[in-house]
Amino acid sequence: MPPKLHNKFQKDAESAQDIGSRSSTSAPAAMKKSPAHHGANGVKRMRDGSPKQNSTPQGSPHTNGLKKLGLVNAVKSTGSRGTQDSPGLGKKRISSSGSSKGEQSTKRNGEFRDKAGPSTSNRDLERTAAKLLEVRKTLPIWAKKADIRWSLRNNDVLLLVGETGSGKSTQVPQFLYTEPWCKKQTVKVQNKDGILEEVSVGGVIAVTEPRRIAATTLAQRVAREVGSHLPTSGSGDRRTPGKVGYSVRFDSNLPVGYKIKFVTEGTLLQEMLRDPHLRQYSAVVVDEIHERSVDVDLIAGFLRQIVHGDKSGRGGIPLKVVIMSATLDLGGLESYFSRPETVPEYEPGKNHQRVFAEHLLEDQRLKLTTGDDQSRRTSTDSESSYPSWGGIDSSDEADANSHPTDGNEEAQPFALAEKKKLRTPEKVSGIPDGDIHESGVAVEYVQGRAYDVEVLYRPTPTTDYMESMLKTILQIHTSEPLKGAGDILAFLTGQEEIEALRIQLEHYAGQLVKTVPRMKILPLYGSLPASAQQEAFEKAKEKFTRKIVLATNIAETSVTVSGVRYVVDCGKAKVKQYRPRLGMESLLAKPISKVSAIQRKGRAGREGPGKCYRIYTENDYSKLDMDELPEILRSDVIEAVLKMKARGVDDVLSFPLMDSPDLVAMEKALLQLHLMGAITDDGKLSDTGKKMAAYPLPATYGRVLIAAAEPQADCLLEAIDVISCLTADAEIFMQAQSEEERDDIEENRKDLQRREGDVITYVTTVQRYAAEQTDRTEWCKKRLVSIRAMKMAMTIRKQLRTLCVSQKLLKDMPPPDPQPFEPISPERAEVLLRTFLVSFATKTAVLAPDGSYLTTQGRNIIAIHPSSVLHGQKKEAIMFLEHVWTAKNYAKKVSAIQANWIIEALGV
Repeated sequence: MPPKLHNKFQKDAESAQDIGSRSSTSAPAAMKKSPAHHGANGVKRMRDGSPKQNSTPQGSPHTNGLKKLGLVNAVKSTGSRGTQDSPGLGKKRISSSGSSKGEQSTKRNGEFRDKAGPSTSNRDLERTAAKLLEVRKTLPIWAKKADIRWSLRNNDVLLLVGETGSGKSTQVPQFLYTEPWCKKQTVKVQNKDGILEEVSVGGVIAVTEPRRIAATTLAQRVAREVGSHLPTSGSGDRRTPGKVGYSVRFDSNLPVGYKIKFVTEGTLLQEMLRDPHLRQYSAVVVDEIHERSVDVDLIAGFLRQIVHGDKSGRGGIPLKVVIMSATLDLGGLESYFSRPETVPEYEPGKNHQRVFAEHLLEDQRLKLTTGDDQSRRTSTDSESSYPSWGGIDSSDEADANSHPTDGNEEAQPFALAEKKKLRTPEKVSGIPDGDIHESGVAVEYVQGRAYDVEVLYRPTPTTDYMESMLKTILQIHTSEPLKGAGDILAFLTGQEEIEALRIQLEHYAGQLVKTVPRMKILPLYGSLPASAQQEAFEKAKEKFTRKIVLATNIAETSVTVSGVRYVVDCGKAKVKQYRPRLGMESLLAKPISKVSAIQRKGRAGREGPGKCYRIYTENDYSKLDMDELPEILRSDVIEAVLKMKARGVDDVLSFPLMDSPDLVAMEKALLQLHLMGAITDDGKLSDTGKKMAAYPLPATYGRVLIAAAEPQADCLLEAIDVISCLTADAEIFMQAQSEEERDDIEENRKDLQRREGDVITYVTTVQRYAAEQTDRTEWCKKRLVSIRAMKMAMTIRKQLRTLCVSQKLLKDMPPPDPQPFEPISPERAEVLLRTFLVSFATKTAVLAPDGSYLTTQGRNIIAIHPSSVLHGQKKEAIMFLEHVWTAKNYAKKVSAIQANWIIEALGV
């Protein structure tokens, strides 16, 4: 921004920031100030800048507790360099993901609300917002508020790089919703008949998140920060005015007059299909774009069309776009979103692993080293790591060197990573801040997070990382102080590993001496329902208790897990890889990328100085790929092709995505959509395809619903029951942990299991659960059925029934539960299975003479997964809804069919 305008604009930014409250000029008396001084970004630092040592003397109760468990000596503490105290908040510090101790939310119906509930007064909301304002001002991004607003006044696209914990996810939408361009306007546009009509454009900011837990939690947090009501999900209280809401699949919570709307990527994509011009929105903020899901790649492609295309559908009003991440590949993204005429040499489709644009790199390095732009200096170290890896040779991550060990691996299993200084470049060719860029793309950096994080590596590779994870967690627990907030976040690859480690930790938890804090062990993975996931984000309510969260990469981004100071990273993650020629997905544990490693490390520095223990060597880290392979290059693209067709993209093969999928994968998706009747012989989207795209479901399930509603089938309610189970956040049937339990469960599930297979078993389960009139919880426990998954399935069931009524697939809503249970007849079961074959004819296999199953597509050997009710049985032919490779090639969600049904379904 031009310096002459900065002071005035900064004052305007402060006054225009509407937090819905009378902001307090000083912190409350209860928030005691410690001796501190102001550092960069307005963060207060301790005068001496030195942290307290966390090492525990030998023979202390913590060490003795560890020895009692028969483990090795505790990790040698190295201290924390460059750390700082809580910035002037004393014991009542408010974290970036939750309220202060006196204002914590309580959980009802799986969601969060203030303790006062819906009756919380405006004055209470104002007080909360005023207190949170003091915390917001300490975030590194706060000093960038004026620059961010100025950039978007002059450009339509902003690329924002902000380190993990800088506050970008919560603060950026609050900086923007009071801007002059963010107002609802009435304009005239031509409708499809060529007639001018008045429509409303803008007024709302959409913020996309990769996961629903991030969208809902961030909405709750931002609502408190702006002093706004956010009705509890499911309360029916949607008439209350408010500024912040959220919308995720099968759950929308939008108060009257909302200005900020948090959505999942899939939800925004559905809105784009209904309204290609996104007339409701003035701006779209795409958060965590580095995760590169299929949905976010499509969103980026469609946004690019809106920004640089004909704006007549929006009455000439531009749409502002903000792309955010802690690890942006700026070279590729800047070129992708630039006006095409300004970068004629750029060809979309090969963005993966692009490097920094040279002018951005050199301009940024000068400002970091000379201090010309104080707001870009990290609050803990002006030479903090760069957020991308291409072309950078001086990152603290890339150049980290470990202290030499004393030869005793057990005494010092990790080595501390040191930082190196940046070199000042000889010349600079930068673009001045705040200018109107010819490309239409502005770039802003938020260097710094509130707290520093030490990185510790193993000096030698480990042969069993699960054992090393266990020992490391116990070493931290017994040697590191709790100090009110010293929780542990451990990253593992999946549910099985999480449950195995949880059992081991619970075993040791019972043997701890009384002088060692108690353990509260919480799992966190994607198939857990939202209510169960939310528990991991809460602070431990029990005194003298350390929370230990065992998580997959769901905890990598966006949402802060309260209280975490220590991260333990196994260095692996389960990655899906689709093989188009085989039509099969593999799900195998692979090394993570450097980007993921940085994200995981950053979890330890959100609320205080922390440590990251990497269960791999520094040499192994240096060999990791820069970033993850985009999902669109390693997954089935049938959903992407259908959505592109639904948005009017006729030639999907040439659509300018950031990264173009393999030609074979695209052709296979087009063929499968043609077999399902979604596209015509000339490649146009059929009426059936338009209906499929309108459902918030995978394309295959949407096609099943349409087929089930046809008069010759007339089994729509049963199809809805099955799809409700398949789309729940967790598996309906839990697995037994012992042989005895397995025998009991098999006996108790006899009233659910059907010889036709898993699809009909799902129907029976839902209908028996719905008919239960006494104790549904006890009914589930007896059969080892997940009560949380069943509740989610029943919610989805109700939503799908309502949707089918609105689309006239159902005449009327069925009578409410409970209804008497009536088993589905074999004849009706056959009709339902043949309906599923409309979508899954290519996912079938026939019995071979040797007793194995051979897939009809590719003639590959496949086995029935042990979780199926047909495991170990021999049928003439089978249909499977999922096809994965783990230990071997498995068919999941399996049903028995006849071989001639396959021939009829394929039309051969």
